Amino acid sequence: MDFILLLKALLLGVVEGLTEFLPISSTGHLIVVGELIEFLGQPMRSVFQVAIQLGAILAVCWLYRARLWRVVVGLPHDPAAQRFTFNLFIAFLPAAIFGLLFYKLIKSVLFAPVPVAIALVAGGLVILWAEKRRHAVRVEEVEQMTARDALLVGLAQCLALVPGTSRSGATIIGGLFVGLSRKAAAEFSFFLAIPTMFAATVYDVYKNHELFRLEDVALLATGFVAAFIAAFFSVRALVAFISRHSFIPFAWYRIGFGLLVLWTAYAGWVDWSGGF
Repeated sequence: MDFILLLKALLLGVVEGLTEFLPISSTGHLIVVGELIEFLGQPMRSVFQVAIQLGAILAVCWLYRARLWRVVVGLPHDPAAQRFTFNLFIAFLPAAIFGLLFYKLIKSVLFAPVPVAIALVAGGLVILWAEKRRHAVRVEEVEQMTARDALLVGLAQCLALVPGTSRSGATIIGGLFVGLSRKAAAEFSFFLAIPTMFAATVYDVYKNHELFRLEDVALLATGFVAAFIAAFFSVRALVAFISRHSFIPFAWYRIGFGLLVLWTAYAGWVDWSGGF
């Protein structure tokens, strides 16, 4: 296995893990960084993305393993566990339906650095607007959410089908609009990522299963482990950060990063003709 290729896989795994659960768009960063370092070619990139997404989501499962286990054990008899599971299902459905309907169209048109940069800037402006408006907290903890709250957050997650929008960003800001506290919005985003990303992973494996080769195990394992470790620390850091701060720094980061990509494209400094 090419050592340089393994380093690229390591870098992209770290990028996935660091950005998947922050409101800055992991897909957008993967598209931009993957294009910059010329990582593999299509469709092998899709196979690699499956591996690193799985690593990131398993990090969340590990971090919240005790809480998830209580839900699983209590599901047959605990109303709180049943309500939590039902809310996740309700929130998961909109993106699953729209994703199946429009996946090919979005993949063919929007998975490129320039559209991603535009979405990054637009999303950053939305976050600034959301943080500037009066935030009336009605739901302090995830367990207090209603089915209506979950559905509205699930509808917000549909916006993340546009690469560069950010799945976590859409669900967290959607949660703030609904009346969730920052902590509840972030945690529900983490939990909602579990069925959403597992479903996306299974779908991608089904679509690309013939591309998995034994000789690529080292490459996929490198990305998987890097994403797991990076996501583990990223989620912990985000939970600690939002207990004391707003999401405004992420908004300015999105705007700055998006404008940088757009400027380099306009100036001709980087050929952004590809995508992840």
